[in-house]
Amino acid sequence: MSDNSTVLGVVILARHGDRQGFYQDPNTYSATDTEITPLGEKQEFQLGQLLRSIYLDSSSPSVISGINSTIANSTQLIVRADAGDEGGVIFKSAMALLQGLFPSNSNDSTTLANGTTVTAPLDGYQYIPIESVDTDNDISLEGWTQCPAFDKSTQAFYNSSEFQKKANESSSFLNQLPQYLDGRPVTLQNMFNIFDFINVQNIHNARFHQALPDTFLRQARDLANYHEYGVFTDPDVAGIGNMPFRAALPSVLNGLADIKNASQPVKLVYQSISYKPFLSLFNMTGVASMNSSLAGIVNYAAAVALEVRQPSDGSEPVLRFKFKNGTEEPDFTTYNFMNTTGDVKLSSFVDFMTPNAINSTSEWCTICGNTNSRGCDAISAANAQGRAAAAVHQPISPVGAGFLGAGLTLFVVLCMLGVMFFLGFLTIGRGRSRQRGRGGITSEPSSGDAKA
Repeated sequence: MSDNSTVLGVVILARHGDRQGFYQDPNTYSATDTEITPLGEKQEFQLGQLLRSIYLDSSSPSVISGINSTIANSTQLIVRADAGDEGGVIFKSAMALLQGLFPSNSNDSTTLANGTTVTAPLDGYQYIPIESVDTDNDISLEGWTQCPAFDKSTQAFYNSSEFQKKANESSSFLNQLPQYLDGRPVTLQNMFNIFDFINVQNIHNARFHQALPDTFLRQARDLANYHEYGVFTDPDVAGIGNMPFRAALPSVLNGLADIKNASQPVKLVYQSISYKPFLSLFNMTGVASMNSSLAGIVNYAAAVALEVRQPSDGSEPVLRFKFKNGTEEPDFTTYNFMNTTGDVKLSSFVDFMTPNAINSTSEWCTICGNTNSRGCDAISAANAQGRAAAAVHQPISPVGAGFLGAGLTLFVVLCMLGVMFFLGFLTIGRGRSRQRGRGGITSEPSSGDAKA
């Protein structure tokens, strides 16, 4: 690992901040909405400040080369936020983090023709564009929902002998919990919701905090870590359990490619996400296997920084993996990954990850077996129309071509006769004489017609 390398740019993946109560269906992971708290906003703001001190401060050894650190240059930044899971919490977390990363700048002003100087509102508040990733239109930041194949994998985990053994081992602890919960099922299968309720109440409810036995939060978290890591990872790097990061991979790889490409202005890519892609990321990169403490749910405002660095000897760029597990940790820690000590060649990371990426909604629909939601219904309909069109244009036999030609000839003749009839050159049945009256064109009955 070369400390003399230059940071060309960084891809940041950050979890949202503290929020109110939340519930996820343990079978499908469809989720309820919730709201970010002032604590959550502060956590994200502080994370943004720390990132600024590392990557935007000219005196930092890890300052990003060539980045505009005062007034944000939107061409140098790509910011995306999951707009599905947990309501607006993730998007609002991104807003709070960006305020710390690019604080208000009173120098953001302009002088008018009449000599008046105008400063932007809120002492130069910086409006940084955030792409709100709608899960109905984009699967990249939430690839696990409405994915039948993923749900099937989740059920297989629940039905495994390992899971059943864990459930038996934890039954004595779980049996002590109902008095501290809100009536939700007390089973290992529902463990995330149990832990999340205890965690939220322990932070925000003083009476609950005082009544909860000292070890219960830790025990609940340990079981939730086991549960969530089992659901959102897979022994096979390309397995369905790794769907959260596999779906996010294209945007990460594209960001790394933009940073590496000197002709592109991109310097910093930030994605605001839930905890789930972290589990798959740690599993796929081998970070969790080398650090068992990371095989679980990351804390609020946790962040991974993938630094693209140019070694001082001019060799190809490398990638450095850094992680900070929430505001409880004061700084980022560098981790070994990809079964390598220190930095990894960027090309090696890209070559390893690219085959595992899910690059389109169509590919996601096929892998998940989804045909009726998240755009898969439209894709299925388009594919069906394409197959039907292909069938219509199949080659026909000479005999069939002869019948087709005769049919077309007859059709043309009938069309010509119809036009002539419409124009009055031909009549069908009893004829009518036409004369122009004062009211326009009228029809008079012929001698053979009955009169009123």
